[in-house]
Amino acid sequence: MRVKKIAIVASLVLSGLMAGTVRASEEDQAIRVSFSQPVQIPGRVLPAGTYYFVIMNTSDRKTVRITDEDGTRTIAVVQTVNRERWQGTSGTEFTLAEGRGVEPEAIVAWFYPGRTTGHEFVYPAQEEKQLAMAKKDTQISGD
Repeated sequence: MRVKKIAIVASLVLSGLMAGTVRASEEDQAIRVSFSQPVQIPGRVLPAGTYYFVIMNTSDRKTVRITDEDGTRTIAVVQTVNRERWQGTSGTEFTLAEGRGVEPEAIVAWFYPGRTTGHEFVYPAQEEKQLAMAKKDTQISGD
């Protein structure tokens, strides 16, 4: 049974330069996102707060860098695989899996506004199996 709902507020990073580290463009898909509750990502838990999600300039474009609210400190670098959806939305979309027991919800996937190809986070095999069986909730911000 779902006890709490996480509020996700996302906005596109529109400034050309944020604290010298976050550059906004369609290519890097930089977004600023705020979570009202802690969320899991592979290997750690992000406390409630504001973060930047940015696609790193790698050859496969499947690495997401998560920074602090100022964009100055890297919190995590996460590997992803492509995830498809039928059509894009005008807002940022996150798919979250319900946490087990007292664990927070886990970010499963993230889609940049207007894109049909998103980023599915790669978890260790055992966690991946548990997430596959968990109840999922998709949150769209900015629609």
